[in-house]
Amino acid sequence: MAAKIGVESGTVGRWERGETDPTPGLRRTVASALGLSFAQLDAVLAGAVRPGPAVGSVRASQEDWLRTRRAPGVRGRELTELAAWLYPRADRAPGGHVLAGPGWLPPEPIPVESVGLHRVTDFPAFAPPPVPVDHLLPLGDNGSRYRHYSRAVRDLVRPRLLENRPSYRLVDVDTANGLRLGFGSTTFFETFDLKQLVAHEFKHAWLAGGGRPPGFGDLPLRTAIANPFDPARLLMSPGINTLTLRRGTRREGIGFVLHERDGGKVADGGGLCHVMPAGEFQPSSAADQPGDFSLWHNALREFSEEFLGNSEHDGSGRPIDYRWDEPFFRFEAARERGTFRLWHLGLVIEPLELGVQQLTVAVVDGPEFDALFSDMVAVNDEGGVVLDRSGARYLPFTADAVDRLEPRLSATALTLLRLALDRGFGR
Repeated sequence: MAAKIGVESGTVGRWERGETDPTPGLRRTVASALGLSFAQLDAVLAGAVRPGPAVGSVRASQEDWLRTRRAPGVRGRELTELAAWLYPRADRAPGGHVLAGPGWLPPEPIPVESVGLHRVTDFPAFAPPPVPVDHLLPLGDNGSRYRHYSRAVRDLVRPRLLENRPSYRLVDVDTANGLRLGFGSTTFFETFDLKQLVAHEFKHAWLAGGGRPPGFGDLPLRTAIANPFDPARLLMSPGINTLTLRRGTRREGIGFVLHERDGGKVADGGGLCHVMPAGEFQPSSAADQPGDFSLWHNALREFSEEFLGNSEHDGSGRPIDYRWDEPFFRFEAARERGTFRLWHLGLVIEPLELGVQQLTVAVVDGPEFDALFSDMVAVNDEGGVVLDRSGARYLPFTADAVDRLEPRLSATALTLLRLALDRGFGR
């Protein structure tokens, strides 16, 4: 193609990626090489018409897929809460916004160091439900259907943050005596693909029904999963969602940090406010360093990235030494002083995509918070911090404040905030 037109191959590549268009002087030559009229080429470049049935069907498939993914109600909690209502009341957490399995929400907060983590190596590999999902995936530019949802998101949505990395797979939840969690291995994309297919199926059925709440009869993939609390039926990689509290003086009160996720930067959850930090439970690198299998260390990496704006700890540099590397050294010292504590409140499932989430609360004494996060960023790679009227980067942690913010909150954030108030963290 490049030789036929008389340009370098990199120039053609830039045209194909939409980075630039052929100059006016080249357009007749390009049109001739493609077998198009000059008017057809101009229309294609303007995005107005399709040059033929094959290209037309690809464009229509991709636009329909994007329209479903961005369905009205997606940016709020409407569809999430409709999905929650599919399940019995006993399967829903207090408030009804998310799901919770039997015993998944302990009656009292558990110090994170008291949560038992163990490796499971003999759990069977996950087998996706044997349900056709072609109608949930778009056609690629070559005319063949995408095989993976994550690849379609990468190509068509193009979020700034979408990277496949090893993740910890939850395979056992034991609540008989405290909280014990067993983990195997998976990848971010493996979990992401299933969650997004489940969510897309619900959106597709909701749109097809003209806004009527779908039932299980409309949702074969969700129906095949059946019990969302069974790790053999649902691939689980539970992210860690941390409510960060600044415990001030009696006059200052308690503040909490809230984050508005930018839909242009993240693959899902954009447009809503969420607790901060929040991230996947995964090793810092493919090597899975010895200190990585730790809820505390995982949370600290998120504090480093989201609060302080440090580069993602993705294993591209040397392994993290949590005892001596900054800012981890200061975090650990604060923990030893008792001025930085982390509590586990249990697990929930976000019902639209059936994504498992861990709920944690970090309590940082006021002076310690101010020292540790004196360089706290207002905007990070995933969005921006919600400021109060005085410009402070934390909001009053009161029931009234949570009520006022409710329409802007993700289902998981709203559940965690109210659960933390109920568990006494606001006193």
